[in-house]
Amino acid sequence: MRFFHLSDMHLGKLLHGVSLLENGDQRDWVDKFLALADEKRPDAVVIAGDVYDRSMPSGAAMQLFSRMVTELSNCGIPVLIAAGNHDSGERLSCFKDILSRQNVFIAGEIQRELTQVTLRDEFGSVTFWLMPYVFPAAVAQTLGDDTIRDYDAAVRRLLAAQNVDFSQRNVIVAHQNVTKGGVEGVRGGSESMVGGVGQVDYTAFDGFDYAALGHIHAAYAVGREPVRYAGSPMCYHFDELRQPKKGPVLVELGAKGAEPTIETLTIPPLHPMCELRGTYDELRAKASAVENGSYVKMVLTDRTITPEISTYFEALFQSRGCVLMDRVSEFRRFGDVDGGPALNDLREKSVEELFADFYTSRCGGEAPDEGDAALLHYAAELLRNSDAGADGKAVDPKLAEDVLAFLAKEDSGV
Repeated sequence: MRFFHLSDMHLGKLLHGVSLLENGDQRDWVDKFLALADEKRPDAVVIAGDVYDRSMPSGAAMQLFSRMVTELSNCGIPVLIAAGNHDSGERLSCFKDILSRQNVFIAGEIQRELTQVTLRDEFGSVTFWLMPYVFPAAVAQTLGDDTIRDYDAAVRRLLAAQNVDFSQRNVIVAHQNVTKGGVEGVRGGSESMVGGVGQVDYTAFDGFDYAALGHIHAAYAVGREPVRYAGSPMCYHFDELRQPKKGPVLVELGAKGAEPTIETLTIPPLHPMCELRGTYDELRAKASAVENGSYVKMVLTDRTITPEISTYFEALFQSRGCVLMDRVSEFRRFGDVDGGPALNDLREKSVEELFADFYTSRCGGEAPDEGDAALLHYAAELLRNSDAGADGKAVDPKLAEDVLAFLAKEDSGV
């Protein structure tokens, strides 16, 4: 059984104000992926969440995903999708019953019985269990168990409620912050998380022959090789440049008990990203070596960035068909006061990260504890998965009520 494992496509993503959809990056990636799928002919394509960058995606983002799924279906390749925390599970799965007839299977919302898809090969059956993003309160309500208070318990209880035959081959598809012993791996740089929040230990997936994970934008295994993040398909943050490979993971399952074969296939981006660091003169020299069409971040080390310097480098990179997305100065004169993060940096940060920064600045450098971070993570999750603030809409009063109820519950220790 050979299948592609994808995650965190974030269709409609803005990077420093540039639409990766309108600028052709995501369309180009989809075209290249479809060509790769036609070449490799996998038995399935598995997408582990965050199809879209926001819960109310643009029409263009939805059309691109529709084209991708339609072409895979026309090639006879089943598509299996579990919603991520950036997706609206309700919207993503609104046509799931009709789509399932075309071998497109979508799990958008938490249900007592997970969506399962069974495929067969020469070694027998492989059952894929599609688990959309698990939020403890949703699982507690679904299972009628209000003792479920954290992500690890929520995932374990939900899986325990399934009738999984571990004598056969099983694949779990999940969009969670999976760790080993509470230690997080290297993040991709653009996930909407705060350290320590939402952790699920990898042992929750013991018994599964492969765990197709999404949520973290770096590609790596957690605890054991078959428990693996695919990572985002392209760089969505300059911090992600440290990751050598971006592309789908090709997984091959043999007979039950055999270790799967796992390979990350690289899909080159339409616009490469690079970070240049140095003095004013060094940056001028380095600019000539930048690949044409690149997205660039420059870090100036010997002076502050004036409007004149910014304009000069913008024109310099533009002459090479490049986009200067971010400009940072590390230069500080004695006694200078840091004016705070740049606007572009703020745009790239999640609600939780902005809260943590604000909290730390107001508390003498002390970071929020795990309880405070968990509360803000809860509120941010409700916001991301609601219509609050979308298209100029006011915040839903029910959202505020849910947050207040949760805060009251936490305060009382219930």
